[in-house]
Amino acid sequence: MAVPKRKTTPSRSGKRRSHINISPKNILEKTFFETGNYQEFVMLKKIEFRSHCEHHLAPIIGYACVAYIPDGRVVGISKSARIVDAFAKRLQTQETMTSQIANSIQNNLNPKGVAVFISAEHHCMSSSGVKKAHVDMTTTFFTGDFKENQSFQKRFLNSLTSK
Repeated sequence: MAVPKRKTTPSRSGKRRSHINISPKNILEKTFFETGNYQEFVMLKKIEFRSHCEHHLAPIIGYACVAYIPDGRVVGISKSARIVDAFAKRLQTQETMTSQIANSIQNNLNPKGVAVFISAEHHCMSSSGVKKAHVDMTTTFFTGDFKENQSFQKRFLNSLTSK
C-alpha cells in the first residue's frame, strides 16, 4: 500500500534539516601555523548559499564574501565556505547570519579581524508581498582590525568588485 507523499513530508523535512547543528568550532578546529609571517587578509569571494527566511520560510539565495587577517595561523580555504553553509542551513535573517559568520570565525580562529559581506535575493519579497524580483539585500559585519581600521574596510569592500 502506497503512503501519500504528504504523510511522509514531516520525516523527509526532518532528515533534510538534520545537519543544521553543525558546530562552527568543529569546522575551524584544524589550523595551520605555516603562514610565512603573512600579514594581509585572506578572502574568499562569491560563496554561494541557499537559506530560508525564519519569518516566511521562503528561500534566501545569494553569496557571501568572507575575509580574515591571520594572527599566526590559518584554516584551509574550504573552511570559510563550510562556515557559510553551516549558518545558511538554519532558518535565518540575513543580518543574523552575517554576524554569526563573522563572530564564529573571530571567536574560534582568533584572527586580527574578520569581514563578512552578504548579498542575497529574498523570495519572501520577490514571490509574495511587494513582488519585487531581482532585488538584492546587502549586509556587512566587521570585527577587530577591519572594524577599527578604515583602510582595511575600504580594501575589503573594493576587493568585492575586482576579479
